[in-house]
Amino acid sequence: MGIVRLSGQLLCATDDDVALVKAHLPRHIALTRANPTCLSFTVAQTDDPLIWQVDETFADQAAFDAHQTRTRASDWYRMTAHIPRRYTISAD
Repeated sequence: MGIVRLSGQLLCATDDDVALVKAHLPRHIALTRANPTCLSFTVAQTDDPLIWQVDETFADQAAFDAHQTRTRASDWYRMTAHIPRRYTISAD
């Protein structure tokens, strides 16, 4: 299996959720982009300030799985786990 792509939205319900995302996102992005198996990673607020577009690409399934494992053990996940995500994952 080849490249793994995730695309979708992080769906904040309140301004407090947005504040949590803004507070913890820079470190999450930096740690993810520092991973050499991460080919691309963007999280950007949309025209609706409660919705964030997420697009990420990893070299293969093992790289994506390692990212998911690291993320689940991070402050990012602990602080934002309650925020719904609507993602699609595909692999080449």
